[in-house]
Amino acid sequence: MVAAMTQPRRRLFAGARVRDLRARLSLAQAAMAQRLGVSVSYLSQIENNERPLTPPVLIALAREFPQEWGDVGEDHSVADLVRAIEAGTDSSIAGARVDEDAVRRGVEKHPALTRRMIAIHDAWRRSQAQLRVLDDKVESGAGGGGALPWEEVRDWYQAEGNYIDAIDRAAESLADEFDGPHPIEDRLRGWHGVRIADARDDDLRLSRYDADSRRLIVSGVLPPESRAFLLAHRLAVLEFGNEMRAVSEASGLASPAARELLSLGLANYAAGALLMPYTRFRAAALDVRHDIDRLRQRFGASFEQACHRLSTLQRPGAQGTPFFFCRVDMAGNITKRHSATRLEFARFGGACPLWVVHEAVAIPDRILVQLAEMPDDVRYVVMAKGLVKPSASYQRPPRRYAVAIGCEESHAPAFVYADGLRTGGVATPIGTSCRICPRADCDQRAFPPAAGEIRIDPNVRAPVPYSI
Repeated sequence: MVAAMTQPRRRLFAGARVRDLRARLSLAQAAMAQRLGVSVSYLSQIENNERPLTPPVLIALAREFPQEWGDVGEDHSVADLVRAIEAGTDSSIAGARVDEDAVRRGVEKHPALTRRMIAIHDAWRRSQAQLRVLDDKVESGAGGGGALPWEEVRDWYQAEGNYIDAIDRAAESLADEFDGPHPIEDRLRGWHGVRIADARDDDLRLSRYDADSRRLIVSGVLPPESRAFLLAHRLAVLEFGNEMRAVSEASGLASPAARELLSLGLANYAAGALLMPYTRFRAAALDVRHDIDRLRQRFGASFEQACHRLSTLQRPGAQGTPFFFCRVDMAGNITKRHSATRLEFARFGGACPLWVVHEAVAIPDRILVQLAEMPDDVRYVVMAKGLVKPSASYQRPPRRYAVAIGCEESHAPAFVYADGLRTGGVATPIGTSCRICPRADCDQRAFPPAAGEIRIDPNVRAPVPYSI
């Protein structure tokens, strides 16, 4: 590695790739230059292949665009340097951080020691992941029987990046053929012979389908966007059965119940892709800076459906802005979650009470925003909104919950909800859950971290009766 760092390198020109990346993310040159820490004129010279990519610029690309910039060129020492800087500056580890210049000198002069530091940091990250699994088991009361079916499916979606290419492309292809004011309903009737009726009785089911008579009965009390989603769901089952079967068979899920849940989830995924086709929805989202209300009106979707669709825009070569998305109920349980960012969710409830989504549950139809900072110093712009789904009967209370969507602070210019925040200013310090949160000065802590020791001073009274 020393030779790679000290001997002359073959200069790397990748102007077209940098320019294509900027175009895919709809970033102006000024915004891209700011994120890379270079001038606009310098970036322009890079894009025109008048200047090569230097190690500092490669590092900035790898750090700012980890998903889109999968590698950092042919110089492997640059990749090692990026990992070493992450290890040396990880703020979630106690103690003073290592200066980036010192890390660079270490990579050049002490490569074996640097590689050891990287390995130790990787091992520490794995131990934190194992601690989260332990926290899951404690929080859920799970025994030794393995994951529950819905947990298997949830983790499968997370591993897939919440993007299912075969189904998404099939749905987009079909949506491109649609014409007329009611294309999904027309397709169900004309191509599949489905008779559609609205239920006017007190049946509380959202829909029911009789395969023998090809009769689909949909609740008559649903809002238009919910009715459209149920029709799209039934069309997806009829149109994309082969694609969904192939995905389910290749999923590796252990239990039959998990595979059945996955099939249902894939039909829901396809319904969203039919209502909000990938290319058009991504272009519209970038155009309106991810304004959820404008998107849902343009595509005839609900607020929650539009939020969830934004979290699925991870098509290789055409990624959208990376968002996390979740839904939280009145008790604080996270009933839906996905993250295309570095944010880790509490998997079985117990999410940080300082997170704005909990406040949003109690305030329906009002949008709240927050600049939040995790223990690893990554900051997020968060938008949360409380929603109420009315029931069909006085005897059944309406469903109340909140949805939240957010992106890392570096993407704030592309997120309209960041306009009311002073990005770069003071952020609310939040964590994943109290059992694994390292913050020692949180007045909202419910219990100490699982891996920490507590100290109790009977002569000191504080909001939390112990120190860490």
